[in-house]
Amino acid sequence: MADSKGSKRSQPPWKAPDNSSAPQLRLYNSLTRSKEVFVPQNANRVLWYSCGPTVYDASHMGHARSYISFDILRRVLTDYFGYNVFYVMNITDIDDKIIKRARQDHLFASYRSNLERSPGTLLSDVKEAVERYRAKLDQEDDPDKRVMCSRLLDQSLQALDVFEKASGDGGREALLDSAKDPVSEWLDSKMGSTVSDHSIFAKLAKHWEEEFYKDMAALAVRPPDVVTRVSEYVPEIVDYVVKIIDRGFAYVSNGSVYFDTARFDADPGHFYAKLVPEAYGDQKALKEGEGALTVAGDDEKRSANDFALWKASKPGEPAWQSPWGPGRPGWHIECSVMAGSLLGSSLDIHTGGYDLKFPHHDNELAQAEAYFGNDHWVRYFLHSGHLTIAGCKMSKSLKNFVSIRDALSRHSARRLRMAFLLHSWKDTLDYSENTMDMASQWEKVFSEFFLNIKDLLRGAPGADSVGAFVKWSEDEMALNTKFLDAKDEVHAALCDNIDTRTALEALRAAVTACNVYIRSKLESKRSPDVTLLRNVAGYVTYILQVFGVANETVAPTIGFGAGDSKASNVPHEELLQPYLEQAERDMQRAINPKEMFLKETDKYSLFDPDTGLPTHDVEGKELSKGQLKKVKKLQEAQEKKYDKYLAEVKESVG
Repeated sequence: MADSKGSKRSQPPWKAPDNSSAPQLRLYNSLTRSKEVFVPQNANRVLWYSCGPTVYDASHMGHARSYISFDILRRVLTDYFGYNVFYVMNITDIDDKIIKRARQDHLFASYRSNLERSPGTLLSDVKEAVERYRAKLDQEDDPDKRVMCSRLLDQSLQALDVFEKASGDGGREALLDSAKDPVSEWLDSKMGSTVSDHSIFAKLAKHWEEEFYKDMAALAVRPPDVVTRVSEYVPEIVDYVVKIIDRGFAYVSNGSVYFDTARFDADPGHFYAKLVPEAYGDQKALKEGEGALTVAGDDEKRSANDFALWKASKPGEPAWQSPWGPGRPGWHIECSVMAGSLLGSSLDIHTGGYDLKFPHHDNELAQAEAYFGNDHWVRYFLHSGHLTIAGCKMSKSLKNFVSIRDALSRHSARRLRMAFLLHSWKDTLDYSENTMDMASQWEKVFSEFFLNIKDLLRGAPGADSVGAFVKWSEDEMALNTKFLDAKDEVHAALCDNIDTRTALEALRAAVTACNVYIRSKLESKRSPDVTLLRNVAGYVTYILQVFGVANETVAPTIGFGAGDSKASNVPHEELLQPYLEQAERDMQRAINPKEMFLKETDKYSLFDPDTGLPTHDVEGKELSKGQLKKVKKLQEAQEKKYDKYLAEVKESVG
């Protein structure tokens, strides 16, 4: 259409709103020691590798610190921010700790099964084992280990004393139980080299891997998309090491292969110890990273800073064939190979415990970047914080070692996760009574809120009813503003390094606003807007589901699922609620009015034997006339319900 001047009208220019202040997701990156804007390398896809457990013993709360924290991060990135996460976790089932534990368990079980030996022989063996253990204690530098070894030594000496004083063959089992650690180490020193059956090592690893999965399921930790086991990747590890040698960053020595840290660090395109450069040359940390069974002489390595990619196997260790002779993978190379095999030359996210930074993760980076010829094998390195027990380092020597099973026997998985959510994933978390009490209080806030909202929703118009939508007053406007503010605060908190504590505080503010609104409405005898309350409760539930503390409504299924699509998204509780309420009403009607007060012993102490009415309160005081009138009125109302119930039963029967 033309305007008054005869020219054709067109739309005016449109200008996009300025939203430059919108928060962006930032993650604390150990590679820079600061919060960095998170930018995946390939659109919305996130390639994520997480260091899994070395499976030789029960999982403890230190493991939970990492795996619950990473589960929360993964859930938030997937379910809140909508990233397409591919999550890979490894299982270390070839390791010095596994080899040593498997050998000792096998030898101890064999020794124990042969108890025909004379008491004198058993006594002599245990004494020799204890003396060897005492010598080990004298050489131990670690104070925690000294305390633990000293306690085990005292325990063994006491058992020896009891056994020597006893007559006959009794007490053999008790002696071996008490002296298991010294005897196991003594047997390993004498016969460890004779253990060569791979199945002995595999059996131990498989058992504890199975137990680990059970613990993770009990903690509601989502399983990884893929699990890689070192034992299944030995051929790939050999090929990987060959390529690093070919690139000039590794060398062969006495059947082992070592990474040349000096050669790598001198290369203009590389840098060794990116995560903890100040730890370069820390011989204690490097030695621990090599493992208890690895002893390389100064003449075997070019530098004390070099580390094993491939270890020549000694008698009593599992071995695989390689171009350098029989051997097994070094610890650090395992993750580089398995992550690279599935995720390629550059990962978006790599996660692990704080204590793995150096040398494990720094060595991983060096190996992978030597192999791929780049300087960015990991873009974002995320490390979970330490866990302490009531302010102290967790240690068996301090008798404060808490397994995941122990923790779950005292607290629910939900409460444990709530405790984790109340702390930053990258900082120290103190597992203590105070921490768990705080988690309990937060859990109570949300539980009571949900109960209140569910109570209001019973009998309220559904979303498919005209009555569900009413005109808002200033009260609803004010509550909705607080609700929108809370959502903005949650989003800002999650963008800020996934700050779950601040996000929970924003949710609690929304809950408090709802509680104040409901109380105000009920006091003024006005109906609250249940649609608005349902929206707030739904959002709170959604965020708690993202965090993993609220159960998903329906378990994941394949396909559309059974039933009408109209009901497919309705929680089971809401579908069943009308039937449950009717059943409750029927049970209430079936109570004989003369018996209705008899179970209320928390309120009353004496009752009229003829009418069943209470006559005295719980403190023994006689009820006032007003109180008697009230209970009699309640009984009369129950009589009517009861008579009607009996009539219905009589009619249905006959």
